[in-house]
Amino acid sequence: MKGNHMKTIKEPITNTIIIEKSKFICSIKRVKSEQEATEFIGKIKKEHWSANHNCSAFIIGKHSEIMRSSDNGEPSGTAGAPMLDSLKKNNLSDIVAVVTRYFGGIKLGAGGLIRAYSKSVSEAIKQATIIESILMNEVLIKVSYPVANIIDNKTSNYLCFKKDYSEEVCFTFYVKPSEQDKFIHLITELTNAHFTSQILRQINYDLEIN
Repeated sequence: MKGNHMKTIKEPITNTIIIEKSKFICSIKRVKSEQEATEFIGKIKKEHWSANHNCSAFIIGKHSEIMRSSDNGEPSGTAGAPMLDSLKKNNLSDIVAVVTRYFGGIKLGAGGLIRAYSKSVSEAIKQATIIESILMNEVLIKVSYPVANIIDNKTSNYLCFKKDYSEEVCFTFYVKPSEQDKFIHLITELTNAHFTSQILRQINYDLEIN
C-alpha cells in the first residue's frame, strides 16, 4: 500500500486444497476493522467447530497499521505467520484469512505446515477479484450548455460518473488529489474560465485490477 492506494479483494472467497489427506479450507474476506475481522474468524470457527484447527491472519489499514495472526493450536509459527506473509506478499490490506484444517492422518512437520498454510491462502487469493481502493476527490463542475459537449469529449481521461441537466450542466467527477490542479487547469482552458467547481468530499473508489 502506497500513498492513497490500497489493494484488497472485492468479494469473499472460499477455496479448498488437499495436502497429504489433510483438507485445508481457506476463507478470505474484505474487512474494515479489527472487530469485523474478529467476528469473521468467530463465524468460521463456529461453522467448522469440529475441525482440528481454524488458523487466522488479518491486515487492517491503508498502511497495514494492524496485523494479527493465530496458530490456533498448530506448532508456533507454522500457520498464522505464513498466512500473514501470503497476504503481505500480495500487497493486500483490509483483509482477513481463516484456514480451517481437517487432519487427514499424515503429519506434515513444521516445514510442511508452513508451506501448506501459505499455499492455502495464496490459492484462495488467486480465485479472488483484486481491487485497488483509491482516494479520490468528488468534484462538481457546473458549465453552460454550449460547452457541455466539449467537456464530454475532452475529459475522457477522468472518471465522470454523473451528469445533471438543469439551468446549467453539472458534471460530477472522481479525481485523484494529485491530479486536481491539472484537472481544474484543463476545465479552465476548455471553458475559457466560465465554470464553477466544488470539491464535495473525498471517497475511496474501488477499481478492479484483475
